[in-house]
Amino acid sequence: MPHIVVEYTDNLSSHINIKGLLEQINDAVMAEKDVFPIGGIRSRAYELMDYHVADGKENDAFVHLNLKIGKGRSDEEKKRVCERLFQVLQEYFSEYASEHYLALSLELNEFQHQTYKANNIHKRFS
Repeated sequence: MPHIVVEYTDNLSSHINIKGLLEQINDAVMAEKDVFPIGGIRSRAYELMDYHVADGKENDAFVHLNLKIGKGRSDEEKKRVCERLFQVLQEYFSEYASEHYLALSLELNEFQHQTYKANNIHKRFS
């Protein structure tokens, strides 16, 4: 953990470098060294082909980031990470948003129950 899932509308595809955005997202999470182990960070993106935004009369776009984490972080840590990630989104899309309609959102999901996982990537960072 954490897992970061980015959903974005397909009308953004020609305006963004999604792999570059995911790299910036991972860098932002890694900057919180004491909150998440580097080996557990996983980000991915889904381009949405089927969606309807507002009244559907404009070429509106949206980006939604879902941050999924396990239990154990303080409210301050969660707030700091969410604010850092939302800042990445706002900065990344600032130029686009200055000329187009765009909605950005971020959601934090903290698992309340046991998760099942195996990950030997942590060995590289220990």
